[in-house]
Amino acid sequence: MKRFVYINDESYQNDYCDNQISNTKYTLWNFLPKNLWEQFRRFMNQYFLLIACLQLWSLITPVNPASTWGPLIVIFAVSATKEAWDDYNRYISDKQANEKKVWIVKNGARKHIQAQDIRVGNIVWIRENEEVPCDLVLTGTSEPQGICHVETAALDGEIDLKTRVIPTTCIGLDSEQLHKIKGVIECPIPDKDIRRFDANIRLFPPFIDNDICPLTINNTLLQSCYLRNTEWACGVAVYTGNETKLGMSRGVPEPKLTAMDAMIDKLTGAIFLFQLAVVVVLGSAGNVWKDTEARKQWYVKYDDDEPWYQILVIPLRFELLCSIMIPISIKVSLDFVKSMYAKFIDWDEEIYDQETDTPAHAANTAISEDLGQVEYILTDKTGTLTENKMIFRRCCIAGTLYGNESGDALKDIELLNAVADNSPHVIKFLTVMALCNTVIPIKSPSGTISYKAQSQDEDALVNAASNLHVVLVSKNGNNAAEIHFNRRVIQYEILDILEFTSDRKRMSIVISDSQSGKIFLLSKGADEAILPLAYCGQQIKTFVDAVDKYAQLGLRTLCLGWRELSLEEYLEWSRLFKEANSALVDREWKVAEVCQKLEHTLDILGISAIEDRLQDGVPETIEILRQSGINFWMLTGDKQSTAIQIALLCNLISSEPKGQLLYINGKTEDEVARSLERVLLTMRITSSEPKELAFVVDGWALEIILTRYKEAFTELAVLSKTAICCRVTPSQKAQLVKLLKSCDYRTLAIGDGGNDVRMIQQAHIGVGISGREGLQAARAADYSIGKFRFLKRLILVHGRYSYNRTAFLSQYSFYKSLLICFIQILFSFVSGIAGTSLFNSVSLMAYNVFYTSIPVLTTVLDKDLSEKTVTQNPEILLYCQAGRLLNPSTFAGWFGRSLYHAIVVFLITIHAYANEKSEMEELSMVALSGSIWLQAFVVTLEMSSFTFLQFLAIWGNFAAFYVINLCISTIPTAGMYTIMFRLCRQPSYWITMLVSITIMFF
Repeated sequence: MKRFVYINDESYQNDYCDNQISNTKYTLWNFLPKNLWEQFRRFMNQYFLLIACLQLWSLITPVNPASTWGPLIVIFAVSATKEAWDDYNRYISDKQANEKKVWIVKNGARKHIQAQDIRVGNIVWIRENEEVPCDLVLTGTSEPQGICHVETAALDGEIDLKTRVIPTTCIGLDSEQLHKIKGVIECPIPDKDIRRFDANIRLFPPFIDNDICPLTINNTLLQSCYLRNTEWACGVAVYTGNETKLGMSRGVPEPKLTAMDAMIDKLTGAIFLFQLAVVVVLGSAGNVWKDTEARKQWYVKYDDDEPWYQILVIPLRFELLCSIMIPISIKVSLDFVKSMYAKFIDWDEEIYDQETDTPAHAANTAISEDLGQVEYILTDKTGTLTENKMIFRRCCIAGTLYGNESGDALKDIELLNAVADNSPHVIKFLTVMALCNTVIPIKSPSGTISYKAQSQDEDALVNAASNLHVVLVSKNGNNAAEIHFNRRVIQYEILDILEFTSDRKRMSIVISDSQSGKIFLLSKGADEAILPLAYCGQQIKTFVDAVDKYAQLGLRTLCLGWRELSLEEYLEWSRLFKEANSALVDREWKVAEVCQKLEHTLDILGISAIEDRLQDGVPETIEILRQSGINFWMLTGDKQSTAIQIALLCNLISSEPKGQLLYINGKTEDEVARSLERVLLTMRITSSEPKELAFVVDGWALEIILTRYKEAFTELAVLSKTAICCRVTPSQKAQLVKLLKSCDYRTLAIGDGGNDVRMIQQAHIGVGISGREGLQAARAADYSIGKFRFLKRLILVHGRYSYNRTAFLSQYSFYKSLLICFIQILFSFVSGIAGTSLFNSVSLMAYNVFYTSIPVLTTVLDKDLSEKTVTQNPEILLYCQAGRLLNPSTFAGWFGRSLYHAIVVFLITIHAYANEKSEMEELSMVALSGSIWLQAFVVTLEMSSFTFLQFLAIWGNFAAFYVINLCISTIPTAGMYTIMFRLCRQPSYWITMLVSITIMFF
């Protein structure tokens, strides 16, 4: 499917949507029904709605319907209000964007309109520092070179400016011609891929003679980018409104379910089944008692001819009585405390990175307790474990090693002399370093040249070449490049760029020397992508040895080569390259195929070696987290030897004899299968030994394994605590995370670049580092931090505290509900098993919503151990990983405690007050008071630390219970008139409370 965009032609502009942006979820008319529908999709809400509706049947309800409808409405209102507020803010943001004034071309003149009125095909004019209102194909700029600079941070998180160029067919058009331009753009239907735009443009005469010009993403200005350092730019709108690439990328991410949430759901299901069993047993017993004993009592009267549904009345009454077994407030309570956990992370100054002014941020407020249950961490290397500050250290040129003695090739006298003597091999090597890249030179008013690079490796290479007097001075949209070398100006024309891809693992450019007219191919890339392309007969052993040597030092290596092209060869290849670039289907594959026809018989010039130092605190952080029982996998695009060296430096693996590294290699299925089986056998044999085992696998072997031997590799993943996966692609990273998740391990993925996004989103917990590669990973993650070392505190402190607090809160919520429910059930045995409620509706509602909910929320401040103790003894995280604070066994303990406490409260109450002089409301208030006393002491005893706020919430709430009920007792129309005053004057009341507490706790 494709779309045809006719430039500046109003007759076709209504074929596509306008540019109105809408990110709102609701409208004024559908908010109430749509929000209610979403809330009632949850089983728990459906359950409570059913209970509330049953309470409207006066024949069966033992309490006032307000006892359920009140809390239910409050909970729904809170959720709806939050949704409405969030949606209103989205509406205001959309309104501001839609009503922003922009310039478009209409009838040959510029006109001011609102952004929402832009149509596909309009020519839009952007001025410096303005936001791009929709997706445009660039047609003109204020720069004579036909380039402009854009900031894409809002789109992909990358903070460096990017260069965009006008298509070659638009080069030379002046401002007046740009107002009258006509033509057609053939492009794909809207998609969300912000890194790809395979299209063609054809201008109508008199501008050009219908020649087709290919378009790429470098010819576009995408919505939400900002124009920088360029006076103006204009372009044709191709995607508008919610059909822009940014609009297509928007969406609600899949909610992540924590291990604790899953356990709470299972426990809720178990309580529901228990509740049904209680209802069936007591309902049947009640019907039997009614038909036998009840009819014998003089004060009970039943009709002889009752309708058939009367048999359901008592069971339904018990269903309503037992409905509070599942606490209605648990979801609101958990949402509140989880939001507080996230705020604690945001406010934590100890994980604030002062160097980059980057605070930690919790984007996902629902999964903090999962941090305390992490079992596997899958980490990127470059920029995550290392600083991503690339420094050119060594090189090998024509078999000569530079920088070995000093550790800095830029200070190597031998290399400096070779540059001064115009050594042909050295000059070629430095020329490739300076030209074969996407770096843009920026010249300041003072004449100083700085470089804008999308890759830190390229920035290091270009600056190194500049320090060795091969200075890249300029590049422009007319594909001209200028180099200064030893006071000479050398000009090149960049004919074609063969872009880097993760599959090709190399980049090439075709240049023409403006002085001699000779054409050259310049290539750089990974050693396995470049060295096999050496011309027949070239000795490459020196380069292979250099790569291995540099990798053992932990340096990143790139291989550089070039060759001269004949004019005939280039013209033939250029025709094929243009055809491939014009394809709308499978363009990337066709371009790669054509590139291979040119990238061969290279003259390998040498190897560059770049240092990327470890971040501070990485070895210590990994060591401590491994002590806490967490396993580590390093997933990197680097070569095997470099990755292994970094793994040794950061304590990820141990050297012999303490550790052993097993290799999975091979190029064919048989080789990989044998290697995998050998490693798996070794793992099985030595798994019980104290020796630390780890395995290393490269991307080629991993692709075969994930396709053919996934089951065996899964077994290996279970046996191995450490793995190094080299030369892996972004999709392979995500596959590995998915594989560990399939083994029921809680996974955390951490990375800093766009190639880590898929891995981060696939993991149970995604952590992004706000690094030099931009903010794309941080924005896609659940948590973002400034440095890897902060992961220790994020897991050991915030994760563990969150797990402990949530475990107590969730089980306590069930405990307090079961307690009051068991008292109701015990009361039924002395009230004819008729399903009568001991407590009035107001007391039940206040008990759930106010009396018992507020104190427990202060558990967000509870700390069982100091932060220092936790970080010094990481082994204590093991019980969190094992789920020892929330599981069926611990829940059974709370269940038994609630039953025991209910029996104590009821028996003491019934013994002390069940006489002829006691009113029903008086008996009810004594039982309720005992429950409230009990809650206060349980929460107090379960707390490990105390703050003034916790003390105020627990005992202030306890005092408020008496104040509220004393006030209600003054109302003559209330059912509790004078009850609380009478009780408080009776010594037996206070003795009952003290005896209950004494028996329960001593």
